[in-house]
Amino acid sequence: MDGFTVFMLAIVCVGVPVTLGIGSEMFKGWLRHKETMATALNAQTAEKAAQYAAHTERLEQRMRVLERIVTDRGIELSDEIELLRDDRPRNGTKTTQEMRS
Repeated sequence: MDGFTVFMLAIVCVGVPVTLGIGSEMFKGWLRHKETMATALNAQTAEKAAQYAAHTERLEQRMRVLERIVTDRGIELSDEIELLRDDRPRNGTKTTQEMRS
């Protein structure tokens, strides 16, 4: 074997494993970084989900209050509307036509 072949064989026998070792360490570091980023993203997503759930709960509570107001006053309100539509006097009150004249 001539000197060039021995030199190339030495570079291949030493250089390839060193290059693969360095490359594998770089890849492991990149994977650790991606795992850290995924963990941070998961925590952020969980926090946003909790905020949305709390907001939804507040909105549902407000809806329950509004529904209670509407249903509790619904009958009274409809009676009041009917009284306004009716031109007959109630309990000694004047009709809308008598008030206009």
